[in-house]
Formats: sequence, C-alpha cells, structure tokens
Amino acid sequence: MEESPQDQKQKSVVVIGGGPAGLTAAYQLQRRSDEYRPIVFEGGDIVGGIARTETHKGYRFDIGGHRFFTKVPEVEAMWKEVLGDEFITVPRQSRIYYRGKFFNYPLRIFNALSNIGVYESARIAVSYAKWRVRPHRQEDSFEQWVQNRFGGRLYMHFFRSYTEKVWGIPPSDIRADWAAQRIKNLSLTKAVRNALTGANDTASLIEEFQYPRLGPGQMWEMTSDLIEENGGSVERRTLATRVLREKDRVTAVEVQDREGATRVVEADQFVSTMAIADLIAAFDPPPPQHVREAADKLRYRDFLIVTLILDRADPFPDNWIYVHSPDVKVGRIQNFRAWSPDMLPDPDTASIGMEYFCQEGDGLWTMAEEDLRALATKELAQLGLAEQDDVVDAAIIRQPKAYPVYDGEYKDALDVIEQWIRGLENFQTVGRNGLHRYNNQDHSMLSAMYAARNILGEDKDVWNVNVERSYHEEFELEKDEDTSSDEHTGKERQAASSAA
Repeated sequence: MEESPQDQKQKSVVVIGGGPAGLTAAYQLQRRSDEYRPIVFEGGDIVGGIARTETHKGYRFDIGGHRFFTKVPEVEAMWKEVLGDEFITVPRQSRIYYRGKFFNYPLRIFNALSNIGVYESARIAVSYAKWRVRPHRQEDSFEQWVQNRFGGRLYMHFFRSYTEKVWGIPPSDIRADWAAQRIKNLSLTKAVRNALTGANDTASLIEEFQYPRLGPGQMWEMTSDLIEENGGSVERRTLATRVLREKDRVTAVEVQDREGATRVVEADQFVSTMAIADLIAAFDPPPPQHVREAADKLRYRDFLIVTLILDRADPFPDNWIYVHSPDVKVGRIQNFRAWSPDMLPDPDTASIGMEYFCQEGDGLWTMAEEDLRALATKELAQLGLAEQDDVVDAAIIRQPKAYPVYDGEYKDALDVIEQWIRGLENFQTVGRNGLHRYNNQDHSMLSAMYAARNILGEDKDVWNVNVERSYHEEFELEKDEDTSSDEHTGKERQAASSAA
C-alpha cells in the first residue's frame, strides 16, 4: 500500500524518529507554515527518545538526567510555548564519589583539599606546573588535551577513571575534539582563580535549572499532542526500515508496525534522526561502497538504568552523583524526587536511578533483570547510600546507541558520510545520532529548527550546530561558600545550556 502526497492538499514531510530533534522539526514546520504536513514515525511506545520519561507503578524516571537551560533563544521560546507553567525551578546539587569520599561538584576548594589531602594537593600543583612547561606538542587524544590543561595527576584523579567507565575505552583512544566540544575554555589556573575570587564565569555551572514537573518526557508528549492537534501525525510503534531513493532524491520510506506489517510512505521532504550507521544501511539503492564502509566504522555506547524503589524517603539530597570509583560498575546515580516531587506517587518512598554504561550484547546488557536488580541494590549499599533491605522494587530500561563514540576513526568516516548526505536534494539528518555528535538537547533541537527552515527555503547548515561551542558539564572549582543568590543563578541560567 502506498500513501501519496498528491492525496493531500499540503505537501508532506516524513520525520524519522520521535525524539527531541524529530518532534522539534515537525512542530517548527507547523509553527512557521501551513504548507507542509509532518508525519513522524517513532519506533518505540513513548516519544522523547533518550529524553523520554518512563513509568513504573506510578514512579516516573528519566533515561539519564535532563536539565532545561539554554543560550539559544529559539529553543527557550519553544519550551515555554509548549509547557509554560509546567516548568518548575530545581536547585542543583551534585557530588563525585571517589576513593570512598564524596566531593562536591562543582568542586569546592576546601572540601576537595580536605578529601584529597594537603600532600596530594601539592603533588597536583607540581604536576600541573610540569605539564605547563612541557605539554604535549600535539593534542590528538582526550588524555593529551586534559593533561595539557590540568596536569597528569588531576587527570588521573578526576578524568581517567570516569571517562573509561562511561566510554569503555581508554581516554587515549578518544579524540581531543570531543574534549574541545564538551569541556573547552577551561584550565586549572582559571578554576583556582574563580575559587579564590568567588567569580564564576563558567556558564554551565548553574545553581538551579528549569525542569518539567513530570519529567522531560512531559515536554515531548505535549509536543506530540500539539503536532497532531494541528493536523500532523505521530505514529508510535512504527519503525522506518528502508529509505527509498532515485539518484539524489529520496522518494519514500518503508515503515513497519509492531505486528510486522509494512507500508511505503511517499513524501516531498524527509528529516531523519536515525543513527547514521543504521540510516546508511537502510538506503535502497545503497550508497556507494566507500560511504557504506565509512558507516561501518561509526561506534556507539549503550546504556541501561536500574531504577530502585526504596521504602524510605530520600537517602541523599543530590540530583545526581558521579561514581568515579572502579570498585563498582555503576557510573551515575539519580535521585528523582530531587528533580521533582511529582516524579513519585508516595512521599515516604524514594526512586533511585542506577545508571550503567555498557555495550549491547556484553555482560551487563544481557544480564537477567533479577541479577541487575541485585547488582544495583548491592552497589547502592556498598556506596553507603542505603541499606539493601530498603529496596522493595525495581524497573530496568535498556537504551541502545545512547552516545556516539569519538574514537580515532569517527571523524574521517563522518566526513565521508556528511559529504554524501549533503548531496541529497530533499533529505536532512538532525539530532545527536542523526549527526553522530554528542549534542545536548538544545543543540539537537536547534539542528531540527534549521532543517525545518531549510525546507521552507532558507539555507542553514545543520552539520555545524555546536561544532565550536561547548555547554556541557565542565570541570570547575568554586568557592567553599554559598554563592547562590538570585542574581547569580539567574545570570548563569540564562548563560548556560541543556545537558543530555
């Protein structure tokens, strides 16, 4: 069965993927023009992609934490248009667990000195001086980039172990451009200066942030509803399996529903958020051999979350805790009530997200759910955050292709793919996986806004969104005293961006 745009008064745009980028593209098209009708195909049951909110027996939880703050006016305007008063203001509190101790994050100078000791602090200073005098002449890897700015010992303490846990490869195998994108414009000199003067000119280190009352998925559920109210379509449980093209023009996509039935949907324009490796494999006829070979070189990091329900109130006050310790497998821990009290149905309980970074098919990914619950329960107790007997229930979500990997081969491979995709007349890729770029939520949205404007006749470069700018969590020191005045936090909130 074929669906043709000729049967519609409007031209049609097929959007592959119902995450932040895909839904933003559809929403922006409708907002800017009534010429096109968007049709969004989402393979899962829930829209929002990695920014969706899952539920279990009334408990709501994220696939990782998603704060809402941005330097992009268009993005902020869309958030307010869609959710308005449903946003709440959340105070930020986070810590690092390392060597059996909790470090405030952003690091506070006296807390850090107390935990790490005067002797080791002196060694960090000497190491920093050494690397400033004799830095790596070339910064090819993440390891070299960080050592040049922070010294070898600080790199060893606060970068190496966590980076290896998140990515599953040595930091020496991660390209320096990942660091330049995510934590640029930083140095130990700047960090100490800010700590001593009380200044904070690092934009992302905000003291509070905006958050949807019912989790980030609330934003995307509402966006989906608005798209449909305005005449568009959002089809869930419908997976794009083939992208049909004639030379440099895409003509249709083949989609498959949950029961396995397939149909071909024609359209005038196409926007894809599909992971590039999967997208290149889906083209029919396939791209040239060198493009397919490049796509085979792209790698991804997968992710799973074990959300533990405790029969006691919050065991710790943080929004999240980074776990640098190699003694446990968990990489980050969320406390969902600290994000919003409405994420929990019972104020006398707690909902704790234990996040594990893994590869699809490895031991963690294939572990039985009861074993994952046991592992997460044991590690929560091992970290001294709760007792094993406190855990009364659990929910587990596996998320493939959560993060594009910046290894030694990705850049050359991506350049080849980008050049070929740019040659397609009516097809654009956007979002984190659509561009194979570790973008935050707001930059994924901005790339989608550009794609919508391109369809309407503008000339925006979606591939260069967030290439030179960095708004991710940055390694920083702050003064060991309260700096959270309304003016301070307000300025920072306006000057920062969303973390994914």
